Amino acid sequence: MQKPAAPVEENAKSFFLVDDPLFDEHRARGYHPERPERLIAARHATNAVKAHGIAARTLRARDATEDEIARVHAGAYVELLERSEGLFSALDDDTYLSPRSVAAAYRAAGGAIAMVDELLSAGPGASSSGIALLRPPGHHARPDRGMGFCLLNNVAIAAAHARARGIERVAIVDWDVHHGNGTQEAFYKDPHVLFVSLHQYPFYPGTGSSMEVGEGEGKGFTVNVPLSPNASDLTYRAAFERIVLPVLEEYSPELVLVSAGFDAHARDPLAGMALSADGFRYMAQAVKAIADRSAGGKIGVVLEGGYDLEGLESSLHATIETVAGAPVPAEEQSDAHADEREPSPLSTRHGLEIDRVRRHLSAHWKI
Repeated sequence: MQKPAAPVEENAKSFFLVDDPLFDEHRARGYHPERPERLIAARHATNAVKAHGIAARTLRARDATEDEIARVHAGAYVELLERSEGLFSALDDDTYLSPRSVAAAYRAAGGAIAMVDELLSAGPGASSSGIALLRPPGHHARPDRGMGFCLLNNVAIAAAHARARGIERVAIVDWDVHHGNGTQEAFYKDPHVLFVSLHQYPFYPGTGSSMEVGEGEGKGFTVNVPLSPNASDLTYRAAFERIVLPVLEEYSPELVLVSAGFDAHARDPLAGMALSADGFRYMAQAVKAIADRSAGGKIGVVLEGGYDLEGLESSLHATIETVAGAPVPAEEQSDAHADEREPSPLSTRHGLEIDRVRRHLSAHWKI
């Protein structure tokens, strides 16, 4: 049985944290960018916010059950993973398996579920924000196969669990620099899960064009914001103000989940974007405001990518502070901090890309 998190004082700045030593045992035989050191950097971020007076309550992760995983993944793929347990192998050139990787993946998916359970059971005065430091990451894992460093799709399994508990409208905001193709595929025909992705394009995995908006009853409930390289804090802010926030406001989610990759940071070696920690702080602030208005503050952040350790730590620190309810620094409450020498993103190619997305979505949303 999951141990409940201890209560906190009303209005306290706090969050609950999902972490587990098993996540460190997913380890390649040689160097790989998706490495345990990423969690060391993430834990530094969580310890730093605790030192600033933000309370963290640890949630015990548990293994996801076969039935919970089957809401997203095909049985044949799950059987393949189970046959791989205890071995060194690979699903593709990017996606390794070590002897404890499958166990870590089950625990990561279960950790995401535990976070959702805590979010949905949070009463008045309790923290309604969660941070899940999960490895392996998940958003590239498709229903029938893993890829892109990912084995099980943690955020999709969490969203499916929320639906099984009766939540009618779940929003997933994916700001990882790579398109969350697995999450999109899981909910492409489902109007009960709104999937919003901002990502570098064209880039791995090659999906996520603005024309991909869903199918059948799910048409319009997939929102892709593909951006060319070097998109800055101002570009992401413009995309949020002109696309993401109007759609989320209209959708009015009952639960908000974030696929929080930090590889759009300017320091990241695997991508070509130009975000700073302040850019991630802004996005976290914007999404939290939606959760506060429509979801009773229920917001869960799931770690995805981010391969520069300094960029990961600083960006996660800013994200945790924001979703936990710490005051937003004065310079973040306006555009006064922005470099006035930088042209408005709306006058650049990024502005054209944002307008293209708006055109494709105008038949579905009031933007």
